[in-house]
Amino acid sequence: MASVTLRQVCKRYGSLEVIPGLDLQIEDREFVTLVGPSGCGKSTLLRMIAGLETISGGDAYIGDEKVNDTPPMHRDVAMVFQSYALYPHMTVADNMGFGLKLRRLAAQVIKEKIGTAAKTLNLSPYLARFPGQLSGGQRQRVAMGRAIVRNPRLFLFDEPLSNLDAQLRVQMRTEIKSLHRRLGSTSIYVTHDQIEAMTMADRIVVMNHGRIEQQGAPETLYDKPANMFVASFIGSPAMNFLKGVIADGQLRFENGSMLPLAEVAPPSLPATTGQAVVLGIRPERIDISFDHGGLAATIIEVEPTGLDTHVICDLAGQMVTVNQRHRFHATPGDRVYLRFDHEKLHCFDAEAGVALDM
Repeated sequence: MASVTLRQVCKRYGSLEVIPGLDLQIEDREFVTLVGPSGCGKSTLLRMIAGLETISGGDAYIGDEKVNDTPPMHRDVAMVFQSYALYPHMTVADNMGFGLKLRRLAAQVIKEKIGTAAKTLNLSPYLARFPGQLSGGQRQRVAMGRAIVRNPRLFLFDEPLSNLDAQLRVQMRTEIKSLHRRLGSTSIYVTHDQIEAMTMADRIVVMNHGRIEQQGAPETLYDKPANMFVASFIGSPAMNFLKGVIADGQLRFENGSMLPLAEVAPPSLPATTGQAVVLGIRPERIDISFDHGGLAATIIEVEPTGLDTHVICDLAGQMVTVNQRHRFHATPGDRVYLRFDHEKLHCFDAEAGVALDM
């Protein structure tokens, strides 16, 4: 296995720069997830590491080897795509061993590698079947098996679960993470799904417009987002934002309504009178009740999800989502009262969007 080092790596298409100079260090045996909205550059970055896209500037290393001009087949990496890309006329065993045959390995060696990978992925009973006889999850495991038999030093995953249904996605998340642990491989995983990123990664790299907004352990990004973009992208339901100006102990909104600052934020709020701020609070950090006390709000909608209930409220003209870990029975139009957990409040500069120290 190997580490990956990117030093001021950039990507340009003519005059269009999609990834400016970017630095990233991925350690040996680490599982790193690149996450961000569509078009943020995460797949392009992955393809540059694989050698499928040329590097316009900077240097890329796999281990101690500079690979800027190294062809993909000589980089010793394996890539699993969103599309399974299996040959429909070949059996599972033939699909998994096709790359090894091209390398002219001995038949017995190929058979042993296929057998080991099939056992690891619970595919042993299906080796004689064709892709059309498999479920979506089984086909994705075959695609992963085709990568495993090569015993590469680096695994690259480009949104491999996007074509699966919700239940299979949960199952495959667990299988990929378990596979990483068993193989001790270095893995880079691209997704736009922050749930996949949170549940699978040792470290998350949040990208936006080709730049790294923040990187760190999943819990760090969730609890201490560096800016509003990370705060809004990591977490489901998304963080609530209240944008206003501090004025005489009040938080004044653009619509003219106000909330008592003491009910919203702690005394240690790093903001002064006249300053425009955005206060962020996660939905599970708000208590809701029908009892008087707290901030008066009106229910807009109630969304039961089974385990949780999402309650969307109108708070002084601002839409706020509350996540209740129990059944909450209410109807739109009901009057309720909200209490914020001041210890879990986030404060951002309204102009720059960056977090202010609390």
